[in-house]
Amino acid sequence: MTDSDPRWCSLPEVAELLDVRLRDVRDLLRDHHLAGTRPQEEGPFLVPRDFIVTAEDGAAEPGPVPSLRGTLTLLTDTGFTVDEAVEWLLSEQEELGTTPIAALRAQRIHEVRRLAQTFAV
Repeated sequence: MTDSDPRWCSLPEVAELLDVRLRDVRDLLRDHHLAGTRPQEEGPFLVPRDFIVTAEDGAAEPGPVPSLRGTLTLLTDTGFTVDEAVEWLLSEQEELGTTPIAALRAQRIHEVRRLAQTFAV
């Protein structure tokens, strides 16, 4: 994890967590299996650690949260930028009683996507 905040991972740290090449991490980002942002305007591009599951989390195989891709697609289809989608996924949502990414990690996929659909134009 980053020295400054363990909730965020640099791309090399993501590659290490997933045991893949840096190029593969970029592919995951490009294909919306993962997403990231610059949490600080002038800072580096980072991926939220909560977007990744590992053996520590009980995953059989390390990778992005399985339901993240479909949720990111839904959010961007409703008009969110990737940065806005990341912010929304990490923000407490009263309707869920938690953050959307925490709900996705708890297999509450339909609840999260139903809520995300309310943003559709």
